[in-house]
Amino acid sequence: MTKDLRICFVGDSFVNGTGDETKLGWTGRVCAALEASDSDLEVTFYNLGVRRDTSEDIRRRFNQEISARLQAGFDTLVVFSFGVNDTTIENGVLRVDSERSIDNTRALLLEVAEQHPVLMVGPPPIADEEQNNRIQALDTEFAQLCSELNVPYLSVFDGLVCNPVWREEVTSNDGAHPHSAGYSILSERLLSWDVWEALVT
Repeated sequence: MTKDLRICFVGDSFVNGTGDETKLGWTGRVCAALEASDSDLEVTFYNLGVRRDTSEDIRRRFNQEISARLQAGFDTLVVFSFGVNDTTIENGVLRVDSERSIDNTRALLLEVAEQHPVLMVGPPPIADEEQNNRIQALDTEFAQLCSELNVPYLSVFDGLVCNPVWREEVTSNDGAHPHSAGYSILSERLLSWDVWEALVT
C-alpha cells in the first residue's frame, strides 16, 4: 500500500536552494532519495524557502502557507530551517536578536506540533567568520530549545564549517550559498539522520 507523505520545508534561502545550478537544493535531494529508498512511498513536497527571511518573517507567514498545503487525510511533516539571516548585521544592527529568535522559534514549533509532526534543521555556516560565531551560538540555543520541546533537531554547522567543498563553494559563490556539490553534502548529512525511518514507515 502506497504511503502518501506531504512535507512542507519552511525557511530561508538555504531551504530554497539558492546557488544550486540544478535547482534541487537539499530539499529536492532528500525527497528524491526518500522515494528511491521505498517503492511504496510517494512524497509531495513544498519548498517554502524565502530568500532573506528571518524567524520574524517566517513566523508571520508560516500558518497560512502550511494550512493551504497540508490537508487532513494524508501523512504530513513540517521541517523548519532558518537562522543565518537572524544573525546578519544590517546598518549596524542585528536583524533579529537571539532572544527574539528563540521566542519566534518556540512559537513556530509549538503551534505546528499541535497538528503535524515537526523537525528542525540548524543553520549552516557561511564565509564570514564573525557571523559564523553568531550562527554557531544560535545553533546551540536552537538545539537546547528543541530538546526542551522534544522536537528532533539536526545541527549541521560543525559538519560543514570545516568541510573543504562547502567552504570553497560558498566562498567562490556569494559568500553564503554553495553550489550543487555543497547542497549534496548537506543532503547526505540529512539523509543519515535516523528520524526519517520512523517517519516514512
